[in-house]
Amino acid sequence: MKKLSKIFCYTAAGLVLAACSDDFTPPEDITMEAPTLGVVTESTASFTMTAYGRSVHENAVGICYATHTEPTITDSKATRSRGTGVGLSISGLAEGTTYYARTYAETDYGVKYSDEVTFTTSTTAATLDAWTAPTYADDYRSISSWSLRAQWNLANVHDPSVMLADDGYYYMYCTDAGYGDPQIGHGHFHARRSRNLIDWEYLGGTMTDAPAWVLTKLNEIREKQGLPAVTNPQYGYWAPTVRKVKDGLYRMYYSIVVDNYIKTGNPASGAFDGSWGERAFIGMMETSDPASNQWEDKGFVLCSSSDKGKDGWARSGTDNWDGYFYFNAIDPSFIITPEGEHWLIYGSWHSGFAAVQLNPETGKTITELGDPWATSPAGLAANGYGKRIFSRNTTRWQGSEAPEVIYHDGYYYLFMAYDGLDVPYNTRVVRSKNVDGPYLNANGTDCTNGADAITVLTHPYKFNDNQGWVGIAHCAVFDDGKGNYFYASQQRFPTIASGNAPNAVMLGGVRSIQWLSNGWPTVMPERYAAVPKVAITASELYGSWEVIDMSYSYNNMKTSSIVSVNANGTVSGGAWNGKSWSFDAESNTLTIGTAELKVQRECDWEASPRKHTIVFSGVDSNKTYWGKKK
Repeated sequence: MKKLSKIFCYTAAGLVLAACSDDFTPPEDITMEAPTLGVVTESTASFTMTAYGRSVHENAVGICYATHTEPTITDSKATRSRGTGVGLSISGLAEGTTYYARTYAETDYGVKYSDEVTFTTSTTAATLDAWTAPTYADDYRSISSWSLRAQWNLANVHDPSVMLADDGYYYMYCTDAGYGDPQIGHGHFHARRSRNLIDWEYLGGTMTDAPAWVLTKLNEIREKQGLPAVTNPQYGYWAPTVRKVKDGLYRMYYSIVVDNYIKTGNPASGAFDGSWGERAFIGMMETSDPASNQWEDKGFVLCSSSDKGKDGWARSGTDNWDGYFYFNAIDPSFIITPEGEHWLIYGSWHSGFAAVQLNPETGKTITELGDPWATSPAGLAANGYGKRIFSRNTTRWQGSEAPEVIYHDGYYYLFMAYDGLDVPYNTRVVRSKNVDGPYLNANGTDCTNGADAITVLTHPYKFNDNQGWVGIAHCAVFDDGKGNYFYASQQRFPTIASGNAPNAVMLGGVRSIQWLSNGWPTVMPERYAAVPKVAITASELYGSWEVIDMSYSYNNMKTSSIVSVNANGTVSGGAWNGKSWSFDAESNTLTIGTAELKVQRECDWEASPRKHTIVFSGVDSNKTYWGKKK
């Protein structure tokens, strides 16, 4: 009688439905699985899917799909009879477009949906032939001045942070730096925006002057230390991070460094006074409209903190690297977890990186801060400054900075910069199941208290017939909302390049990220240029490639060697000489021996004129390899 009462409730008038609602429970007998993707072309996609159960209507199951997430049957759909492993194809799709698809089943109790899958249709060769390469010059020195800022595009980019806003623009914010420092006197934390990640419109500074709270807070701390007040601080404006918090709210966390000595408060550019340099501060600004470039400052978040007590700031000499600060309050990275928690990851050079939880409503630390000193790291954590989540080694002073944390497919990935930013700068990555660690390297070693992040993602490099690039790190990692991830950083001319001060040329570089089968990211070697995603065939891989072994070599550029991918399924030259190769066109994966290499079309920026080509990036025995088809 219970089954009959359910049917009566469902088909009767609204009054009866209300009266019987306690007995209206969807059955547990429905079996539903997300569709399994098959072959995708320019206009079609094939699937297998499962949907059955006693209450599932015959011929009322299928795939619903749309260009937005969570499609329903009010969007496009294709219908088949219920069953297990049912095959189904859809057609009439737009080429080069990302779609979302779900299995659905109409039942006695309404429509039930599975989890969604996403796929992107390919584009035709004709579209590829119509593509035009970017034309802006890498050597921007002739337009680096403030008066020519409208022509900058990605010139004068240092320590970028990038986010996609609701208006469809990507917004980029940077450290105050540039070739010849043209930004001096024109504000701080400069912004630009782009719709396509190629053409960038300069917007200007987001902050006019250092907020008054910085000097006030500095002197409050100095008074507690029994030190004289600083009256004329020397400020540095470094490394903002920007994220969308929710609809109508964006937050920027920024660093202001006080470049004065602790003991006397004198500028650090003057005579050494026997103390370490002063602390840095992280503040926060908000806006509801990044297009306006108007930000409201919300004040102090935290500052550099020491485990040597309030008086342990003496430095015996400039060759002493036993730093006073344990956590250096620079290089913030802000993340909202899938559970809705807000976290700030920050720090550099002194003792590694810290993680501190934030109050989602205020954007400030969830624990009220105590004094920025203690006699142990545990004391600093108790005072609200967070806990260490990464250390490159066990020394006090170490060449790692610029943490950037994102969440992807069950893991938090912590990207970072290694070494000095002039030439040796390189990018590493570790990962964790938890935002506050432990973070493990590719060998599974816990990096909390000293271990090497062995995966090198970017490194100083040089393809043939080009001067190459160095200083490629301090990255922003972001996605386009459609499952495509990107890496943005500065990149510099090497010191051996021609012209005046070549290593001061700071050009922004945006590159695509692909994900290997083990879940780790790999960064593509050539900058993103929106080359159409025409399907790649195995025969297109035949021929000569420039291949770079990106394994770590301090202060050295890695150069390319010639490797031939042969039509007979073997490779000639380089480390893979004599190895067999295969290509999976569905996942764009080239396998050479034990190497897994992600393949895609990109721009050959070294060619003159620039043209499209095929590149790869991947890993073999913990070594990253970059390749470009000649």
